[in-house]
Amino acid sequence: MGCDGGTIPTRDELVKTKKKPEQKDKSADLAAKWKLCALTQEPLRKPIVACQLGRLYNKESVLEFLIDKSKFECASSFDHLKSLRDVKELNLTENPALKRREAEKGDGYIDMQTADYICPVSGLEMNGKYKFCFLWGCGCMLSERAMKEVKAVVCHKCGKPFQTEDIIIMNGTEEEVDKNWDRLEQRRAQAKLAKKAKKHKSETISQDGATSSKQIKTEELVNGKSEKKDSKVTGLKLDKTKDKLNGSKQGAKTVSNGSSIQKDPTTSSTYKSLFTSSDKAKKQQSAHWVTYNPQYY
Repeated sequence: MGCDGGTIPTRDELVKTKKKPEQKDKSADLAAKWKLCALTQEPLRKPIVACQLGRLYNKESVLEFLIDKSKFECASSFDHLKSLRDVKELNLTENPALKRREAEKGDGYIDMQTADYICPVSGLEMNGKYKFCFLWGCGCMLSERAMKEVKAVVCHKCGKPFQTEDIIIMNGTEEEVDKNWDRLEQRRAQAKLAKKAKKHKSETISQDGATSSKQIKTEELVNGKSEKKDSKVTGLKLDKTKDKLNGSKQGAKTVSNGSSIQKDPTTSSTYKSLFTSSDKAKKQQSAHWVTYNPQYY
């Protein structure tokens, strides 16, 4: 049947050919990467964060992912997100020429290339047509063209210094994603080394503090011992002085008594004759009351 009446069949009608795989709509793919969250595929809304591989997220969805990963089907492809330290909040520049739409109605044309944000230096829209990058130190989003044309070591927007390692390309190719992976591993290794160095420094400071406290204690003990020795020496001196005073007092008592001096065999007779207790003094006549006992010989 068929092929009569002057019809001319084509090759597709006569030969079965393999169907070509469906190709993605480039505009829709770019809009999904630059306007939707990579985790939940919801429209991006501030605060917007980016990971070290150059993907865009809503901060709320990242927090939900960190709390419970079982809610997300594609959790295995986001294993590099372990904490909020692995993402950076972006400092974006809004597009002043953007007209906000209230609702999409009818069969009107919807321009998918309009972007909510632009480069603050070149004014290029962040819609996927142009390469964009952000600085890991400050989070400012800039176009690659601006970074190449205006070469500087300081951020063009906020003025903070940065290094070439801090530049992360957004939604790049496979090669660019591999470079971002290498830089991510380097940052993590540097962070581990810095943490170990800080821990070692704190341990050395604590050891120094312990040694200094031991030195202070030993000094206190030495000072205490020296003070005890000084107190002992002073005590001995005081005891000696007390003994001397007591001896002098006893001597005074013996002198006042007189009898002990007269009985002392070691003293001479001339020394004994000086006191009233001597025999010569007793034999001497008493003086007149006016002269008050001058003891004339």
